[in-house]
Amino acid sequence: MWDKFRQIWKIKSLRNSVLFVLAMLVIVRLAAHIPVPGIDAENLRKFLAGNQILGLLNVFSGGTMENFSVIMLGVAPYITASIIFQLLAMVVPSLEELSKEGEAGQQKINMYTRWATIPLALLQAYGMIQLLNRSQYRILPDLNMYHLLAMMLTITAGTVFLMWIGELITERKIGNGVSLLIFAGIMAGLPQAVQKAAVNYTPADLYTYVLFAAIAVATVVGVVVISEGQRNVPVSYAKQIRGNRVYGGANTHLPLRVNMAGVIPIIFAISIILFPSMIAQFFVNGTGLSASIARQVVGFFNNQAVYAGMYFVLVFGFTYFYTAVIFHPQKIAENLQRQGGFIPGIRPGKETEKYLAHTMSRLIFVGALFLALIAILPLLLRAFTGTQSLAIGGTSLLIVVSVAIETAKQIDAQLEVYEYDRM
Repeated sequence: MWDKFRQIWKIKSLRNSVLFVLAMLVIVRLAAHIPVPGIDAENLRKFLAGNQILGLLNVFSGGTMENFSVIMLGVAPYITASIIFQLLAMVVPSLEELSKEGEAGQQKINMYTRWATIPLALLQAYGMIQLLNRSQYRILPDLNMYHLLAMMLTITAGTVFLMWIGELITERKIGNGVSLLIFAGIMAGLPQAVQKAAVNYTPADLYTYVLFAAIAVATVVGVVVISEGQRNVPVSYAKQIRGNRVYGGANTHLPLRVNMAGVIPIIFAISIILFPSMIAQFFVNGTGLSASIARQVVGFFNNQAVYAGMYFVLVFGFTYFYTAVIFHPQKIAENLQRQGGFIPGIRPGKETEKYLAHTMSRLIFVGALFLALIAILPLLLRAFTGTQSLAIGGTSLLIVVSVAIETAKQIDAQLEVYEYDRM
C-alpha cells in the first residue's frame, strides 16, 4: 500500500489531482460550518434530537443540518434531478436519442440536470424552512417574507456551489465528485460518533461494543463482496472471412453485476418513506381533523417495526425496478447477434434475451436482499441490543466502501496509463 502512495506522490499530475481533491473537500467541510443567519442554533439541536427522521438526515449530511449550514441540503437536489432525467430518458424519445449520442448527448443531459437542480433546491429549502418554523421550538424567531427569500436563495446557492465543486473533482478523474462529497459528509460524522460511544462506554457494555465491531467488519466484507461480485456469462464470436483475412473467433464474457443498481434503490426508498412524515410535520401542531390525522401519520411512521418493514420492502422492490430501467436484455441480445456473438448452448435472439433476463433476475434477488438488509441494519441492531449509543449505518458503510473502491480503481487506472506511457 505504501508503495502505491509513493507512486502517486512521484507522478506530478496525479499528485496535483489528489491534493486538489483534498483541498476541495476541506473547503466543503469549512462551508458546512457557515450557518444561515437568523437561526436559533440551540433550539434547532433540540428539535433534531427529538425528530428521528431529521436527526437521521443530519447524521447522513455530516452535521450540516444541525448547523443550518449554507450547504445543508448537500447534493440531494442534484441527485434527485439526475434520477429524474435517468427515468425520463426511458420514456421521452428526445432524451432517449440524446442518451445515445455519446459524450455530446450526455453533456446536454447534464446541462438539463443542472438547471433542474435549482428549482428542486428552492423547493426543498422552502419546505425545510417552513417545517422548522412550524415546530414547537422558536427556531426562526424573526421569519418574514424577505428573510424567507434570502434564506432560500442562500441555501440554493450552497447546493449549486457543491454541484460545481463535485464537477471540478470529477474532472480530475480521482473518483466521482458527488460521491466523494457524500463520502466526506459521512466520514465527518465519524469522530463525533466515536466520541459519543467512548463517553457512554461502561464495562458492562463491553460485549455489546465487541458485537458491534464484529458486525461492522462483517458488513464491510459483505459490501465489498456484493459490490465486486459479478456473473461472467461466456460469449463467443463466430469467425468471419473477408477476402484473405479472418475476423472474430474470440471467446470473452459478459459481466453481470450482482448489485447493478448501486445505492439508488435506497435513495428512492428513503425519499418515499420520509415524504409522508415530512408533510405531516406541517400540520401536527395545528387543530382539528388535519392535525389529528397528521399526528397519526407521524406516530405510524415512528413505529420501528412498521418503518423497518416498509423500508425493507421498498428497497427490495426499487432494486428490481431500477435494474430493469438500466439493464435491457433485448438490446444486449440484439447487439450480440449483430456482432456475430452468441452464448454457447443458447440460440441468438429471443432465446439469448430470455437467458439473460432469467440470469439477471436471480442475481437481482441476491443484490436486492442484501441492499434491503443493509438499509434496516441499524434498526435491527437497536431492536436486538436495546442501545441507542451505537449504530452501524449500513447505507453509510455501503456508500463509503463503494466510493473507496471506485476511487482506488480510478487511481490504479491512471497509474497504469502512466506506466504504459513510459514504455
